[in-house]
Amino acid sequence: MEPKRIIVGITGASGAPYAKRLLERLAQAECEIHLVASALGRRLLSDECGIKRLDADELTGGRGALLTIHNENDLGGPIASGSFRHDGMIIVPCSGNTMSKVAYGLTDNQVQRAAMVTLKERRRLILAHRETPLSLVEIEAMRAATLAGAIILPLSPGFYLNPTGMDDLVDFMVARMLDLLGVPHEIQPTWDEHLAAEREARRAARG
Repeated sequence: MEPKRIIVGITGASGAPYAKRLLERLAQAECEIHLVASALGRRLLSDECGIKRLDADELTGGRGALLTIHNENDLGGPIASGSFRHDGMIIVPCSGNTMSKVAYGLTDNQVQRAAMVTLKERRRLILAHRETPLSLVEIEAMRAATLAGAIILPLSPGFYLNPTGMDDLVDFMVARMLDLLGVPHEIQPTWDEHLAAEREARRAARG
């Protein structure tokens, strides 16, 4: 089976740990990863993860050979072409500004251009939006992006698996991202698996 080819965009909404963990998990799954970060996305990595420059090994936990880093200003780069075949693109975190640009077909950088190409080629595009609360402008942009074929994935982790720290909350959302990208993982049990484990625990307690 051929490894999946995934495009990851990073923009300037708080949530860099999600992006970092996703890159690590994609690399663990032996995916071919193509990364493009906006200027604000790079600042976000620095502010929230202490990553001062885009280094393939640092971003993937030592699997840098699987990661190609693209220039955000190169609107003619390979991932901005419809002939660049891939298995899905995710922007994480996706700022409200980026979501609106994608929703209405505006492309100022390669993150936005690659997203627009993904939509026109009818490939999977996931917008992992984090900002809150939402204005009507963003709600309408979400609607427009959804009608165009994108999947809006709010970065709002659940608590039913009883997280014990920030890593668990990050992994909760990264697991959802990997599910939507069709990338196998063993991060957390599904809800059905969680319920089955609870039933088994109750049976064991009853003897």
